[in-house]
Amino acid sequence: MRSCIRTLGAFLRKLLLDPIVKIATHAHIEFKKITALNMTTDTPILDKPLHYGRPITLERAKKMMLAAEAEAEKNQWPVAIVIADSAGSLVLAQRLDHTQHSSMAIATGKALTAVNFRRPTKMFQDGIAAGGEGLRFMAVPGVTPLEGGFPIIDKGEVIGGIGVSGVLSHQDAQVARAGMAAIL
Repeated sequence: MRSCIRTLGAFLRKLLLDPIVKIATHAHIEFKKITALNMTTDTPILDKPLHYGRPITLERAKKMMLAAEAEAEKNQWPVAIVIADSAGSLVLAQRLDHTQHSSMAIATGKALTAVNFRRPTKMFQDGIAAGGEGLRFMAVPGVTPLEGGFPIIDKGEVIGGIGVSGVLSHQDAQVARAGMAAIL
């Protein structure tokens, strides 16, 4: 009987904890990618969430938008691009020609998720994909769990968020990263 209980306990730990470890591991990897763009401090996203800073200025948002648009056009990707400030208010939004109708709403959701949770949206996507505990993300109001949304970080503070939608999620993320790189 004790052997069965130990086996069941080990099984439940693996079932419940492995998805959380995968989520945390992936979020740390995503943090390292963002750090590579010199956009954060050395504080891992899950260990200590970053503080909100002054909202992104219209001038900086325009630079981001132009760079993101250029990346999308270079690849002939019809996307919607949304930039929100640190309070979750939209600063800029545009839909390139031939972008599917739903992309603007999805890009907005990605930008707001990135701002409100101070994390890349891929963390939520990967958490759900891992199953188990990660499925709880589906019940969190205001989460768009699709890659392509990033917090915009300046001097270790979240000053806004960018969301892109219209092509494959990793391509959306590529466009968003191009936008963020423009304000380094």
